[in-house]
Amino acid sequence: MTSVTAHDYAWIPSSPFFRYALEAGYTLTLVRGVAPGEVLRVMEAEPRGTCTGVDALIEQQEELFEATDYSYESFIAGAFTVPGAGGDWTLVLHFDGGAAMQSRFLEALSAGGRAVVHSSNGGKPIHLFHWYEDGKLRTTFEGPTARNGSAPDALNSVMREVGFNLSDDAGHTGVYVDKASVLALAERLTGVRVTEELLHDAEYQLGHVLDEPVEE
Repeated sequence: MTSVTAHDYAWIPSSPFFRYALEAGYTLTLVRGVAPGEVLRVMEAEPRGTCTGVDALIEQQEELFEATDYSYESFIAGAFTVPGAGGDWTLVLHFDGGAAMQSRFLEALSAGGRAVVHSSNGGKPIHLFHWYEDGKLRTTFEGPTARNGSAPDALNSVMREVGFNLSDDAGHTGVYVDKASVLALAERLTGVRVTEELLHDAEYQLGHVLDEPVEE
């Protein structure tokens, strides 16, 4: 496990990509040991070829928005391979209004492995984090002091180390501070460092996913 903290993600407030992600709503998923094409297949995505860089992925999503009168009933997912702890991981990124990835997909993708997800709905806002291990939801939270899952407290020490305030009187510290801690926590669990360069240089496999109603 790396020693990364929120300070390592101090770049996100000045990132045009991250501002767009928070405004549009996004989901970023990291899956261990499952190839990008297989991840998209499990997500029941219709193949849409490839593109280079997150700007091209955003263009694909904007074209879909225009074609569907800015409906969030479907989205374009982009996936690529990135090295991390224990081998290769697939990073999946989509600008879906914050619907996040369905639990049935995450259960399947994490079977015998691990999946880590964070998202924002771009509006209310709602910011979610999920950690799946061996097909089960271990820890999930919106605010860091209100955790759920089969092991809601399993990450507490790591969460404190990366920068979360878990005290009962913890106030809201601002979305960028919170997101920096979320990205650091995701890196602790995956070994994957998310940078602007990584997202801008990647070759994305694309899939068109029909959205489903947000689960209760």
